[in-house]
Amino acid sequence: MTTKDDILDAVTKRACGYAAREVVEEYALVDGSLELVKRKITTKDVPPDMTAAKMALDNTDALDIPDDVLQAEKERLLKMLMDGRRGKAEKQT
Repeated sequence: MTTKDDILDAVTKRACGYAAREVVEEYALVDGSLELVKRKITTKDVPPDMTAAKMALDNTDALDIPDDVLQAEKERLLKMLMDGRRGKAEKQT
């Protein structure tokens, strides 16, 4: 039975990208029985998927940050940005 964690793991794998191994085998009838005559093994790179990344992030409990903490971080980053702009303006004059 597939669980919610299994689905989240699969979405996370797709979000990050992965390498998939594919095996193709060819058989032929030799003396009345099937025998393996050719085996081809390839590795395919599956690139990261942004839609899967968004789904994984939306469903991750680890990112469950309270609004007041997010607001404080936003204000801190905006202050740093404004201070940096002021510093550049002072250097130019």
